[in-house]
Amino acid sequence: MTWLVTGGAGYIGAHVVRAFTEQGMSVVVLDDLSSGHTTFLPESVPFVRGSILDSALVESTLLDHAVTGVVHIAGFKYAGVSVERPLHTYAQNVTGTLVLLEAMAAVGVSRIVFSSSAAVYGTPDTDLVTEATPKSPQSPYGESKLIGEWLLADQGVAAGLAHTSLRYFNVVGSGYPDVYDTSPHNLFPLIFEALLTGRTPRIYGTDYPTPDGTCVRDYIHVADLAHSHVAAARRLDAGDPIEPVYNLGSGDGVSVGEIMTAVRDVTGIDFTPELADRRAGDPARIVASGDLAARDLDWSMRHTLAEMVDSAYRARANAATTRR
Repeated sequence: MTWLVTGGAGYIGAHVVRAFTEQGMSVVVLDDLSSGHTTFLPESVPFVRGSILDSALVESTLLDHAVTGVVHIAGFKYAGVSVERPLHTYAQNVTGTLVLLEAMAAVGVSRIVFSSSAAVYGTPDTDLVTEATPKSPQSPYGESKLIGEWLLADQGVAAGLAHTSLRYFNVVGSGYPDVYDTSPHNLFPLIFEALLTGRTPRIYGTDYPTPDGTCVRDYIHVADLAHSHVAAARRLDAGDPIEPVYNLGSGDGVSVGEIMTAVRDVTGIDFTPELADRRAGDPARIVASGDLAARDLDWSMRHTLAEMVDSAYRARANAATTRR
């Protein structure tokens, strides 16, 4: 049995690919390299360069590699930018998922693990988000992920598609010294880029109703995330009961201020963050329960905040050294 990982050359995707291979499971990667890197992939993993919007390529990839299941990670993942580029976001995330599902149906592939997002919740009016929390996405990105979940559910009814969607917030850390988060929008890369270029990281808002006045979010280690993707795929392969959605959440969250302190302690770089006004639309606290995923997908927070920071910084610093 072979699993196709769309977006498998990206930061999250490459961790999922390596988790599969380490469990002895066969994978093939489809990625257009818009944000991915072939250097993140093991040489033994077949790689197909192209877009999930290319229906002929998707279908031929499924057939040529005898694919039996798909982990769908490819997509446009920048919530803030999606407000400025809604049509691009919908094309990549909605049309792309539709094309993929059509290709799967055409060749008889009936299992999929979908990389969704906690952005489907928007700004929930609760201290702890569960799978039953009302969905109210506040960006085209969040809306596109929710539509993707609907597509899977409808195809499940219509064609018996076996599926599950994994929702998560902020993915950090690194499981390997040669794979790191290259996003220009995520907090950890922004902090490290500032420190490595002699600038000072910035905190937006210090007057929130939280213990230290800064925003509290879920931060989960990418290797833990990848592990549960494999667990979900194994469950689908075995035909075991599976929920349509799972939150991969920490249950308690970490503040931006705590992250800055951890970065200073772990890296040994002494700095005092610049303080700036709140950004519009940033809620004080969003934290999710991972209880359901812990029950079914062997989900747990296996890494401390210090380990998340250390692994992420080492991988990013290693990349900076390698490029010289």
